[in-house]
Amino acid sequence: MNHTEAARLTSPSLKPCRAVLIPDEGMSALSEDYFRSAHHLRAEGATHTLVIEDGAGRALRVPLIVRPIDGTPYHDAISPYGYPGGRLDGLNDVPKDAVDWTDTGLVSLFVRDRVVGPQCFAGGTERNAVFFIDPRLPIEFQAEARRQMRRNTRLGFVSTCVPMREASHEEREGFKDVYRQTMVRDGAQSRYFFSDAYFEELFSSPVAWLATTRAPDGHIASSGVGVTSDGVLHYYLGGTADADLARSPAKNTVFGALVELGTQLGLPFHLGGGVKPGDGLEQFKRSFSNASSHLHTHEVICEPTVYARLSEGRGDKGFFPAYRAPGN
Repeated sequence: MNHTEAARLTSPSLKPCRAVLIPDEGMSALSEDYFRSAHHLRAEGATHTLVIEDGAGRALRVPLIVRPIDGTPYHDAISPYGYPGGRLDGLNDVPKDAVDWTDTGLVSLFVRDRVVGPQCFAGGTERNAVFFIDPRLPIEFQAEARRQMRRNTRLGFVSTCVPMREASHEEREGFKDVYRQTMVRDGAQSRYFFSDAYFEELFSSPVAWLATTRAPDGHIASSGVGVTSDGVLHYYLGGTADADLARSPAKNTVFGALVELGTQLGLPFHLGGGVKPGDGLEQFKRSFSNASSHLHTHEVICEPTVYARLSEGRGDKGFFPAYRAPGN
């Protein structure tokens, strides 16, 4: 290892790094990766970029949504949905206690990090297991899943996958329809019922693909979106029409069309994880995967005295920030 490489891998200085908030809708953190793209940040309503500099020309840039804390003059911040992490301009795995948070004006900060590669901050919280189908490793699906996929093909179900910007209006509207049917069926939280404006940003992305599985009569039975970010093809959103659930066409969409896309791109296909560790969804995804990792988040208390006062009497529910715990 030469001197330059050694310097790049050295931990940040123990002198406090300076953290500032820039009200630029996350634009200082832009990259070609979907979760830090202008399309995603606009869709999510990003408001600021957190910039941390170490005084040696290195920086970490994290897109954030800054929020008022109801009933107080204070604010906190959270990452946009997905796995945005931050743009690493020579700085990563920053110790949280090596940062001077004063100038941010935030009470607390919650960051969702990328699922592979270097992290924004050191000592992240390990969350749910997440699973991958890596085309560089042997891929072997369950016999029952292979049988269902072959049966659907035999019955006349047809799957296609195209860059999102080349998808037809009918394919895009069909995706929204089956996605929303699925959210209703699953009793999803309101934040997952994305607006048409949100979808238009997604549909405009150059790093998004739409996989569609049609039933024998031509209607859209299942649809899913893959996006590339940080060297991974992510299964981002998808759904199945109520009328087609019995045939499980999503297996053709996900484990057929999108896995094939990952192979063509030479990228691991990220399936995500379960809702809770060890639940049925996690076990299902584990059964298809040939690699795994964990989701990591970072919880930062920028103003300890204010945080303690706002959280007083809330109890320890394992939620961060405590003063926003459901039921409070």
